[in-house]
Amino acid sequence: MSHISVLFCLCWWNLIRVFGESVSVMEGDSVTLHTDVTEIHQDDDILWTFGAGNSLIAEISREKQIFSIFGDVPDGRFRDRLKLDNQTGSLTITNTTTEHAGEYKLDIIGVKWSSKKFSVSINARLPVPTITRDCSSSSSSSQQNCSLLCSVVNVGHVTLSWYKGNSLLSNISVSDLSISLSLPLEVEYQDKNSYSCVLNNHIRNQTQHLDITQLCHTCADVFSESVSVMEGDSVTLNTNLTEIHNDDDIKWKFGAENSLIAEISREKQIFSTYDDVPDGRFRDRLKLDNQTGSLTITNITTEHVGLYKLEITGAKWSSKTFSVSVYDQGLPLLCIVLVSAAGSLMIVLVVMCCICMKCRKTAQTKKEDRTDSALCKPKKEKTKPKTEAVYGNITKKH
Repeated sequence: MSHISVLFCLCWWNLIRVFGESVSVMEGDSVTLHTDVTEIHQDDDILWTFGAGNSLIAEISREKQIFSIFGDVPDGRFRDRLKLDNQTGSLTITNTTTEHAGEYKLDIIGVKWSSKKFSVSINARLPVPTITRDCSSSSSSSQQNCSLLCSVVNVGHVTLSWYKGNSLLSNISVSDLSISLSLPLEVEYQDKNSYSCVLNNHIRNQTQHLDITQLCHTCADVFSESVSVMEGDSVTLNTNLTEIHNDDDIKWKFGAENSLIAEISREKQIFSTYDDVPDGRFRDRLKLDNQTGSLTITNITTEHVGLYKLEITGAKWSSKTFSVSVYDQGLPLLCIVLVSAAGSLMIVLVVMCCICMKCRKTAQTKKEDRTDSALCKPKKEKTKPKTEAVYGNITKKH
């Protein structure tokens, strides 16, 4: 009976000495999990474990002269990221990523035993929203209003909002991870109000202010180009720039959904291709020219047929659409030559037909002119005999 009482007391002691704490940190920052002791005693053993498998990631034992971190456990995610305080035993995780989210357990075994659990959540660092002129809008009010689009990529658990001054105009929220968001706005060209686009989560926010005078100009600089390429070859969509300026933002989009597949921003130090968007069809196929921003698609297939949109935002805004078609590499060259020859022959026939029609019309015009001249020539009237003129009104006697 006494053994049961002792066991019960020990279990009760263990239960009341287990604490829990939630910690939230921004991705890339460091987080320290505190032991709440001022000094490690000679007979204390400190163990830090991670995850459901309780993988040992750090250990201190003054008595056994152990002071170790195990950064390669369980799968190397903690390599070169763990630091132990040799006085308190507190554990610091540096340069955190979403891989380091989870449950950490601290066990202190000595004269008395205590345990503490830390639930660590990692929040992805928020990007600054990008505001662009949306010239694809075809609303009836496009002549009076400026259509804008505020966008962010690879975000999760965030809200994207448009504000007019301090008043909320519209917003959109997502709980998924690694998703792209866009929120439209229409303003008048002469609008003097202050507008801003805000991206926020429960920790912090990022704001981009709208410069109407810079973005809200006419959409005259919108061009289109058709490109045809053989399947398996590479095709380069050119920006026609010789150099990217520091304030230029270049975006490449694909398809009806305008999926962002590449982006350059010297100011924000962004030089990225998103080849897993929208469905992985561009994986390992996209290349960006870091000087001009031109986009190359390698080993092209029929899956890459469609519309590609280039947007350059900076001191001047411009947009260009490329219609890319891919033809089967098995098509004989002779067929291509014959098709080209047929097209050329058709053009020649049309030109000859036009010339013949013109000549015929000219000849007909000349003939009509001769006929008109003949018709317009004055006719000579026959003169009556003089006898009829003298006696015409006198009654003849019989």
